Order: sequence, then C-alpha cells, then structure tokens
Amino acid sequence: MTRQPLVAKRAEELLGSAVVSTAPVAGGDIATATRLRLSTGQMALMKTVAHAPEGFFEAEAAGLRWLAEVPDGVRVPDVLAASADCVILAWVEPTPKHHPETAIGFGQALAATHRAGAATFGFEHDGFIGRLPMPNTACDTWPEFYAVRRVLPYLKLARDRGAVTEGEATTVESVIGRLAALIPDEPPARLHGDLWNGNCLWGLDGAVHAIDPAAHGGHREVDLAMLHLFGLPHLPRVMQAYDEVHPLADGWEDRLPLHQLFPLLVHACMFGGGYGARAAAVAARFA
Repeated sequence: MTRQPLVAKRAEELLGSAVVSTAPVAGGDIATATRLRLSTGQMALMKTVAHAPEGFFEAEAAGLRWLAEVPDGVRVPDVLAASADCVILAWVEPTPKHHPETAIGFGQALAATHRAGAATFGFEHDGFIGRLPMPNTACDTWPEFYAVRRVLPYLKLARDRGAVTEGEATTVESVIGRLAALIPDEPPARLHGDLWNGNCLWGLDGAVHAIDPAAHGGHREVDLAMLHLFGLPHLPRVMQAYDEVHPLADGWEDRLPLHQLFPLLVHACMFGGGYGARAAAVAARFA
C-alpha cells in the first residue's frame, strides 16, 4: 500500500477525509490521474494538471454537475471536490466487457440527456476542449453558434499553427454560409460536447459513464457525430435505442460529417497531421 504525501494532503484538505492510499492511473492524455482510497472506504479519482489554465477544473466540474441533473440521463462521475489545481471525482470501476445491453442503456440515457435541453446555444461560462479554450457565449441560432464559436476559432488557430493550408481553410470557410440550410432547426440539447470513445467509460456497474465533458447547449447531432468519428462498441445498438427514445431528423447520418468539422479542426490544432486535410475534405462535400 503506497501513499503519495503531497497528493494525499491536498485531497484531504478538499475532502475532509483521510487518504489511506494512492495509486497512479494510466490512460490520461492531459491530466495526471491518481486513485485514492479514503478512510471512509470510498474510492476516488484525483486529476491534476501542471500549470492548468485558469478555470480548467472548475469548468469540468460544472459540466459534470449540469449533465448529472438529468435523472435518467447519461451517467457521469459524482464531483467530490474541485479547485483551481485539481478535481476529485467518485471512482468508477471500469470493465473491459462491452455488453450489448449496456450499449442499449447508453443510447436511451443519451437521448434523455439531450432531450432535457439547455437554456441557450452556449453555456454559462467558457470551457475547454482538451487544453484548448472553448468559447461558449450564447448565440440565437445553432448555425451562428457552430460557425463563430466552434468552426471558425479553431480554423484560425489551425491556420496560425500551420495545421491547415490556405486552400484547405478556404474550403472550410465556404461551408459556413450554408449551415442554416444544411442543419435542421431544433431547440438546444444538453450536450456532453466531447463524446468520443475515450470519454465513454464502460463501468462494472453495467452502465456507460461519460467523463471529461466540454458541456454546452447545442445541436444533438454534435455528440452523435463525435461518437461516429472515432467509433464505439455496439454503436448501431446505441443509435437504435437513442432513436426509439428521441427520434432523429431525416438525413442525420448524411449530416454527421458536417458536425465532425469541429473535432477534426480541434485535432488539427492539437496534433497537426492530416486532420486539417480531413476537415477540408468534409467541408468540400457540403460547399
């Protein structure tokens, strides 16, 4: 049984409970994760980031709490504490088994979360996608929000970082004026915002838990597009269950690439590679 004194001390300050032991958790790309065993018998996960951007962990905690407001919605870890330097969450015991029944339950829960809605297209404060700032100032319509808060800011950053060529950037820009005609009008859904496979934790309790949100009010096809971009076990079952609870507008599958522009541009900003070219290829289909 090991105990990292500095980590344990900080957790004890925030939780008011003694930390019996700590253990590193592998797998995080951004944060350093540590499993805590508390004197109460509870297990917890503490996440820290060296030189975290201002408001980084507070935004994660606010997003998790907002998603947790939906009683029959997607499971998320309980927030035990959050501060400028860390967040502490209830531990979710993972399982490598991906049962079809769990996928069906996830589809139903995701539909309920989306259907719970949001006050606006946006959120009460800005957030983060990975370590990148994510603007959330509200807009009146989804096409406007998607253009000026999602696609264009990351296109500019990708261009500044040399992750897209001028020609590729022009191709992406060409689709902006057509968004209102391409995307069906729907009220704001309650979005996880970064719902890729790596943020879907299959729990031993028989549920999929959504972690690391970039929560905001937006078009529900954003979350679905992210799931399809990087894949998910039993995704067809997820979608069938989702559609039975909260039927999708005609043509949703054809529109998925349109809402994949945002994560592709984020990946171009963060990793470069071919993501900028992929975003341009997607945009060319709709321009």
